[in-house]
Amino acid sequence: MAGVAVASRLPWLVFALIAGAMADRLDRRRTMILVDAGRAILLGGLTLAVLANAVTIWLLYVVAFVLGCFETMFDTAASSMLPNVVGTDKVVAANSRLNAVELTMNNFVGPPLGGFLAGIAIASAFGAAAAGYLGALLCLVTLTGSFRPVRVGPPASIRSEIGAGLTYLRQHRLLRTMAFVVGPMNLASTAVFAVLVLYVVAPGPLGLDGVGLGLLTTAIAVGTVAGTLLASRIERLIGRANLFVACIASLLVTDLVWIVVPQPLLIGLILALASTFGGAFNVVFGSIRQRIVPNHLLGRVMASFRVISWGSLPLGALLGGIIGQSFGLPAVFIGAAIIHLCLLPSRLILTNAFMAQVEAHAAANADAPAA
Repeated sequence: MAGVAVASRLPWLVFALIAGAMADRLDRRRTMILVDAGRAILLGGLTLAVLANAVTIWLLYVVAFVLGCFETMFDTAASSMLPNVVGTDKVVAANSRLNAVELTMNNFVGPPLGGFLAGIAIASAFGAAAAGYLGALLCLVTLTGSFRPVRVGPPASIRSEIGAGLTYLRQHRLLRTMAFVVGPMNLASTAVFAVLVLYVVAPGPLGLDGVGLGLLTTAIAVGTVAGTLLASRIERLIGRANLFVACIASLLVTDLVWIVVPQPLLIGLILALASTFGGAFNVVFGSIRQRIVPNHLLGRVMASFRVISWGSLPLGALLGGIIGQSFGLPAVFIGAAIIHLCLLPSRLILTNAFMAQVEAHAAANADAPAA
């Protein structure tokens, strides 16, 4: 299980930069169509392998890794294309609805449907996933227009284009700060959830069964979906800077609630409330990135950002396993809480005034005539 999870997340560390360069070179809609075609073929092949009783653990690792590579290409192209579809002034609303649908399907529809199909036959679950990607491909075909970024400057190599994206991120104080905060945030949270089942499910200390664990993770999903839908209202109510620190504080609470609160029902309520800030954070700060980065660089900058922020996911899972094995599961929760606590002072840099100044500067440059 852990090996498949690491294989599926590893591409965000080793392949994302190439995916970003491709998103800024090619038509982004066409890239998404080709990726969905590749995913359908790959899972169709896995379905046949299951039917032929020819599946090995190594085949699953390879399929998970290739699917992860496809994910980096698809998600980077999709995030980069969204402002062109809806306009930069509507990206918050678009991200809010898109994230809500994605979370709902991932957390409430996909798992029970997958379990039902797997109960009939494992091959039917993989076959249904292949069919789902074909359906997504057909939806993308209906989206008209060209979504190939306008190249700025003479043609360059993939290596130099990747370097341009990394340089932009490194020199942009707001994005650089966000990346080096979100990376440790994700690392610590992934470390916790990598070992959580061992703590929650009997004979773990919390003593629940698989259904109890599912209900607790569902509480997180409910809060996250609510946060994505209410992102604009939460932003207006407490401000972006306070939303940033509220997200970090909510992760700190999520780290410790397992070992501090004895009642599973109360844990679920706390998780639902805390995850609301995480859902709102993802929408608001993802939209900021889309608004301030020039379109011809957006794919590379998003990919560079995700190498740091999402590339920490497999490292966090590995770290959680090592610490849990060496020092016990509570040490993982406490260590994650310490990391999140150390990130709270970033609020001193990420002020509302600073973020508003950066957005105003980006808007002014976007409206300026080309030289």
